[in-house]
Amino acid sequence: MLCLGVESTAHTFGIGVVDETGKILANVIKPYTTDTGGIIPGKAADHHVELCDVTLREALAEAGVSIRDVGLISFSRGPGIGNCLKVGAFTARSLALRHGIPVVGVNHCIAHLEIGRLLTDASDPVLLYVSGANTQVISFESGRYRIFGETLDIGVGNLLDVFARHVGLGFPGGPRIEEMARKSSNYVELPYVIKGMDVSFGGLLTNIQRKHNAGLSTEDLCFSLQETVFAMLLEVSERALAHCGKDELLLGGGVACNRRLQEMARVMCEGRGAKMFVPDDRKVLVDNGAMIAWLGILEKARAKLGVADTGILPYWRTDQVEPNRNSS
Repeated sequence: MLCLGVESTAHTFGIGVVDETGKILANVIKPYTTDTGGIIPGKAADHHVELCDVTLREALAEAGVSIRDVGLISFSRGPGIGNCLKVGAFTARSLALRHGIPVVGVNHCIAHLEIGRLLTDASDPVLLYVSGANTQVISFESGRYRIFGETLDIGVGNLLDVFARHVGLGFPGGPRIEEMARKSSNYVELPYVIKGMDVSFGGLLTNIQRKHNAGLSTEDLCFSLQETVFAMLLEVSERALAHCGKDELLLGGGVACNRRLQEMARVMCEGRGAKMFVPDDRKVLVDNGAMIAWLGILEKARAKLGVADTGILPYWRTDQVEPNRNSS
């Protein structure tokens, strides 16, 4: 059976095709980008509408199949930006109704975890999930997906994007900050805020913006920003590994493409005798349709004909999801 997955939670519209064995036949990604500013929800949704048809055609062509070969449709039900989620949900419903294909809505955060398990040797990991709006430390424990740490304010990706916008680097900001950070090794002290198992970035953002306004080097601040926030995230991740008694750390989300984060994670894991995993394909780290298709395969028992239970859930937390798999 083939599953067609539709991703539209934020700035990316993507469609992937995956079979029951986990083979990715297609993974077409169409990101919304800007030279200045960040995501404007209405414009991002317009972008998704405009590219919906072409993305579908490209995905089916890449997979070498037609829509008649698809046995299941899945889509990101949440969490995400409402304007954007509606486009993906409408796309999935329309295809399902027109072609008589069962449809299921899945949780975007869990899709990042499960695609990582599929494409690496990780079996029962702690997931450090770092993206624009989401920053969570997740693991499957005692029969449920559980959050062992998260941001108390903004996601790490949003932090990077806002600072990049502040210094004129454009959107998305993470890759451009990573590039600037390579030009410096001069650390500027920044607020390091961990509260229990959670992290907070709001005060750090204000502090670093003021430092930039005061004339400090953009390269030095980009270097210092990465070093500080990644250390915070890995401290919490290490605590989660100890608490759960696990020895596998899996990186997921767009920020996990950052080579410095991967390096720091690897060093932390080596120090405690654990293993660090990250998919080699950067296209499955960023938001994408293939991960939605794979989670659709895993949750096919919930799929239905018609559009019942396909409303969007913009604030759908990972720990609110009723799992459909056994603990590893």
